[in-house]
Amino acid sequence: MEFFDNLPAMDLMRSERMTFVQLIMPFESAHRAITYLGELGLLQFRDLNADRSPFQRTFVNQVKRCGEMSRKLRFFKDQISKAGLISSLHSATQPDVELEELEIQLAEHEHELNEMNANSEKLRQAYNELLEFKMVLQKAGGFLVSGKSPVAVEDRELDENIHSNGDYVETASLLEKEMRPETMEQSRVRFISGIICKSKVQIFERMLFRATRGNMLFNQGPADEDIVDPVTSETVEKIVFVVFFSGEQARMKILKICEAFSANCYPVPEDITKQRQISQEVLSRLSEIETTLGAGYNHRNRALSSIQFHLNKWMNMVRREKAIYDTLNMLNFDVTKKCLVGEGWCPIFAKAKIQEALQRATYDSNSQVGIIFHEMDAPESPPTFFRTNRFTSAFQEIVDAYGVARYQEANPAVYTVVTFPFLFAVMFGDWGHGICLLLGALVLIAQERKLTGQKLGSFMEMLFGGRYVLLLMSLFSIYCGLIYNEFFSVPFNIFGESAYKCRDTSCSDARSVGLIKYQDPYPFGVDPSWRGSRSELPFLNSLKMKMSILLGVVQMNLGIILSYFNARFFKSTLDIRFQFVPQVIFLNSLFGYLSLLIIIKWCTGSQADLYHVMIYMFLSPTDDLGENQLFWGQKPLQIILLLLALIAVPWMLFPKPFILKKLHSERFQGRTYQMLGTSEMDIDGDTEPDSARQHHEEFNFSEVFVHQMIHSIEFVLGAVSNTASYLRLWALSLAHSELSTVFYEKVLLLAWGYDNLIIRLVGLAVFAFATAFILLMMETLSAFLHALRLHWVEFQNKFYHGDGYKFRPFSFSLLTEEED
Repeated sequence: MEFFDNLPAMDLMRSERMTFVQLIMPFESAHRAITYLGELGLLQFRDLNADRSPFQRTFVNQVKRCGEMSRKLRFFKDQISKAGLISSLHSATQPDVELEELEIQLAEHEHELNEMNANSEKLRQAYNELLEFKMVLQKAGGFLVSGKSPVAVEDRELDENIHSNGDYVETASLLEKEMRPETMEQSRVRFISGIICKSKVQIFERMLFRATRGNMLFNQGPADEDIVDPVTSETVEKIVFVVFFSGEQARMKILKICEAFSANCYPVPEDITKQRQISQEVLSRLSEIETTLGAGYNHRNRALSSIQFHLNKWMNMVRREKAIYDTLNMLNFDVTKKCLVGEGWCPIFAKAKIQEALQRATYDSNSQVGIIFHEMDAPESPPTFFRTNRFTSAFQEIVDAYGVARYQEANPAVYTVVTFPFLFAVMFGDWGHGICLLLGALVLIAQERKLTGQKLGSFMEMLFGGRYVLLLMSLFSIYCGLIYNEFFSVPFNIFGESAYKCRDTSCSDARSVGLIKYQDPYPFGVDPSWRGSRSELPFLNSLKMKMSILLGVVQMNLGIILSYFNARFFKSTLDIRFQFVPQVIFLNSLFGYLSLLIIIKWCTGSQADLYHVMIYMFLSPTDDLGENQLFWGQKPLQIILLLLALIAVPWMLFPKPFILKKLHSERFQGRTYQMLGTSEMDIDGDTEPDSARQHHEEFNFSEVFVHQMIHSIEFVLGAVSNTASYLRLWALSLAHSELSTVFYEKVLLLAWGYDNLIIRLVGLAVFAFATAFILLMMETLSAFLHALRLHWVEFQNKFYHGDGYKFRPFSFSLLTEEED
């Protein structure tokens, strides 16, 4: 065992060694020290004010100020996006500004923007009113003209062209003067014109009809232009209406209904001359307001462009300052000594870097007192920290999704890098599909620099994050596809000729009859002659099922071996003697023996029934095996293995709880006499860290025994169920192969059998669609999830606790926009 102890440490095998440290910082250098530590990103602070609310902390006012500045910056960003300005890729290179100076600048910019927005909103409101008035004049004038009789229209034209002439007034006869249209004013029919949202027209008309009891005439027409809402900047479709009615009471009702439905009413004179005069005035005012609005928008866009030039830098600065003050709020403030006391975790390799950063902060802040940095006893279990790169980070995330590793326990991600894509490929094996996945992975890797800083959708972000997982899955799929000899379900003679040939020329078309073996086996993978034969499915089923059991037993044994290395690392001889040893014996006495039988049957070509052998190993272990005997001494070996498996169960269950009880009673045998100690000893006992205090808790034998019993039963039952669970490798591989065959034979070959170009193209399109969306997307996701299950449940439950917590250092690089 000294050989394993002398091996160099593996980076990912165990988490980084951590130490618990305390920092005592003078008040004048605390801000700069936290800034340098945030740039370094290797210290996780512990909240020493967890019992206080956020409003009772020391730097609450600074946090509020930063929050207010973040609100202003989000307001600027929203205004820039609404204005449609193109975001600048590079931030400004202006000299750094202080937080107070930036706060003043942001307040000035916000005040200026609010004033411009308010003025623009007023102008837009006035513009909308004039635009509505113009459309009402146009539409309502048409309604009034069309609503009159031809005689009335002629009278109106006569009034426009002749009666309005000044000379006519002097020369007109009395009869003609009596025929003037002023007599229409005595008519009791009146009207109200206005404009309303299109969505309210039907209800509005129905309400008018009911209020006036049908004594009205409602004319409507669509507005020629859409109105832009000055508040929401959305276009609103409107309808121009004219309501003809009679009586003052009806007029009051109609006006109230218009007010309730937010309909804008505009006065339209009956005289066409006055209508034209008003229209000209409205058009002139509209052009003036348009000019003013354009100038206002240009001025506002210039102001937003100047803000946009510095926006990214300001947002980063405010985000960093807020994070600094949030961290300072986690420290204890000692009023008497005017210093801040902080505690936290850091990796041991980072101690020198942290001390250097603290010394730099003391020097740069011109502090007379240095920052004290020293190690302390840990009050709790340390966090887990693995140094990963862009290749290993995705595999580590797969493991962490199940649970973060306990401090310093063996990390499954080391083996997941190989076993996860390999088990995926066992279910997905087809080197044609593997090449398609490989091309997709290479595209993502080639675009790595371009896509790293961009915001992607949830699906694309997940795909891009797992690009190296996809790369290995595709490479292993090509490898397994070459073993299965499947290229979109078609076999190829890549590694030489088939080991079989026809007995005579009559069986050249019938590949399932008359084949004889004439040379050595096919050098790599499945012989292509199996494809299409009657025994293809039984042969591949047998091969893949037995291979699945072999792979499962190997991986489960790997998990148990890792539990040994965990116990050895934590110096737990009890776990080695009463957990590792019986587990190895139980698993290999049953399923290790089954794996041995599979290998012997493959090597000897025996016709023994392994189902019969394993079943009667339990039911009738002393019976003669007969034709199912694979090797000499198999019967006594089976009896020995069965006895070992039966012994292993109580070996796992009983010794460990009783030994723990005995050790506990021996360790704290004289604890009842501690009350005779001095008061000084009592004080030391009160100031013990929590980790030491935990050992003095009362030993609960029943709880320990029940826990051990559950663990033993889970392993015994899990050995059976987990081995059966690995048969999913066989099932999904078979399903993938059969689906590929169906799409190839029943779609592509069937369409290619027709001498018609359109049918062939349709068949090719259906085949490509089925391959891309069913085999390359759905089957990939299915195999991925099943491989994930095999690692989380069947592999990791043998050794992995996963009850730790991640190392989350204070780092500016980890800050995101969501934290604003």
